[in-house]
Amino acid sequence: MSAASSEAILRTFKVGKRFGGFTALKDISAEFRRGAITSIIGPNGAGKSTYFNLLSGAFAPSSGRVEFEGKDVTGLAQHQFAHMGVAKSFQITNVFPQLSTHENVRVAAQALTSRFDIWRPRAAMTELADKADHLLERVGLADRRTRPAGSLAHGEQRALEIGMALASEPRLLLLDEPTAGMSPEETRTMMDLIVRLGQERTVILVEHKMKLVMGISDRLLVLHHGELLAEGSPDDIRRNETVKRVYLGQREH
Repeated sequence: MSAASSEAILRTFKVGKRFGGFTALKDISAEFRRGAITSIIGPNGAGKSTYFNLLSGAFAPSSGRVEFEGKDVTGLAQHQFAHMGVAKSFQITNVFPQLSTHENVRVAAQALTSRFDIWRPRAAMTELADKADHLLERVGLADRRTRPAGSLAHGEQRALEIGMALASEPRLLLLDEPTAGMSPEETRTMMDLIVRLGQERTVILVEHKMKLVMGISDRLLVLHHGELLAEGSPDDIRRNETVKRVYLGQREH
């Protein structure tokens, strides 16, 4: 596991989210430590994805406040989060299937450095290609460099999307159910990748597979019915009787 410091990179203060008359989140106050892997877990319908969307700027909270590196970022547009150093990978894979694996990552890197610049120097393009190669190595896809992204296995596509997210060199990486739809072998590979990423940057992931994240997380937040049920180290959560009751009978995948 990564070594966590006590400094928080991201905080929420009594955030809530309503959709019409439905309250999806209620008064969640939490902090996410810099350099740590923090997992947000809970049964289906607990509010995990809604909270993730608040943390990434996809949703503005209906109440409360969000702070990133000590600055109030409540309600800022999603692209502003990206410029601040926040990157995310979605639950649904989002790659360009016709492009090669390498081209997907290179395009992601190029979009950050040369938007609308058609007179891109050749040396700079070489740098982008080298960066794409480095990122593919980081996510374990170097040997898939020339393969069309659409031909990759599901787990490999998820890894590719993470490589694309890393092109912005984020300080905070948000992962939405990174093992969704994966085989046990793909899941183990993804968990190993997350551990490696957590050694270099802050990682927050949403996951419903509680047993899987116990071994890699520095801290866990447990949501239930849109509220924060518990938070703490994996050992704290294992011993929490309320959490045990919520998960009693919940089938782990």
